[in-house]
Amino acid sequence: MNSQLLIITALESELNKAALPAGVNLVYSGIGKINAAMTSFAAIHEFNPKRVINFGTAGTVKSDLHGLLEIGKVIQRDMLAEPLAPRGQTPFCSKPREYLSLGGEHICGSGDSFVTATDPWLLEQGIDVVDMELFPIAASAFHFNLPWQSFKYITDAANEDAGKEWHEKKNHGEELFLMRLKELL
Repeated sequence: MNSQLLIITALESELNKAALPAGVNLVYSGIGKINAAMTSFAAIHEFNPKRVINFGTAGTVKSDLHGLLEIGKVIQRDMLAEPLAPRGQTPFCSKPREYLSLGGEHICGSGDSFVTATDPWLLEQGIDVVDMELFPIAASAFHFNLPWQSFKYITDAANEDAGKEWHEKKNHGEELFLMRLKELL
């Protein structure tokens, strides 16, 4: 079976390839936006999928969120080039400052830092969760005119305990994602 799906996940510890249905392409990007950008672009070129799916872990900035969430929009939380452009926007760049997925209601802020403290800007933007890979994955899908979806498992509260909590829970979302993946196939 060739599902025509490409799944991009940062780490093997988040999603075991052996647990996936046959015919589903999976690549591990490594942590961070540069790794995710390079891996996504190359994998889309290699596998020529019809849809890109990101699964990964995230911290939440809202205390009422938990479990597996579907992301509807992603923005960059660490593009800081003021006064050339507002935070979250790349100056002198015509590419979108946000990307919309096929579904989901939650907003993800991607950046190359592990969030361990409150950042009022995140709340002002309506951001629900923070990660380190989704923005370049979505940007790559957009570049190739491909629809994308993202599912994030909440591992931590993006606070001073986030690192410890992430290490303990980084693989807890796999079963929930696999159930959701069956619905998508």
